[in-house]
Amino acid sequence: MDYSPAIAHLEAADPVMAAIIARVGPCTLEPESQGFVTLVDSIVSQQISVKAANAIMARITALVGEVTPEQLLRRTPEELRAVGLSNQKARYVLDLAAHVADGRIDLAAFPQCDDDTIVAQLTAVKGIGRWTSEIYLIFALGRLDVLPADDLGLQQAAQQAFGLDHVPKSVELRLIGESWRPYRTIASWYLWRSRRMV
Repeated sequence: MDYSPAIAHLEAADPVMAAIIARVGPCTLEPESQGFVTLVDSIVSQQISVKAANAIMARITALVGEVTPEQLLRRTPEELRAVGLSNQKARYVLDLAAHVADGRIDLAAFPQCDDDTIVAQLTAVKGIGRWTSEIYLIFALGRLDVLPADDLGLQQAAQQAFGLDHVPKSVELRLIGESWRPYRTIASWYLWRSRRMV
């Protein structure tokens, strides 16, 4: 994907972002599929390590085969707990499966929907909040102007990049990011990457 217009805008709009871009190099963000499994993975991944989440996802796949709403709805919460999900996450995954299976969420229609519509639909599912919805917009749908301001890693990256004496709250991070519009996703990606280079 050609991110050169976004990079040019960010470099011109924010000298701090320009310095990060120079340090990190080209943007290599590649959105994944917009499938159901991406959302299941986002629920599984909440508040656990990437390694633990990957292990649980592998066990879910071994249990159900292809991770589809129909396959998951054939399982009980107890069966999902047996592969590593908490009681709460098992309920969340089954609630998501039910929303997709009965058409309350139409993932195939999401590419034609605006961001707010998608967030409203996803946050109607137990266990999916604004952060999960925004991550889905970025990594599954490739939306270019999403700023997941509640993301602690992003807040910490902004503190470091902007030399703040505190971790900025979401409101402050949104103010910092105003000049990044309409490419706040790309700015977020650069901030996340900048933390890995410390």
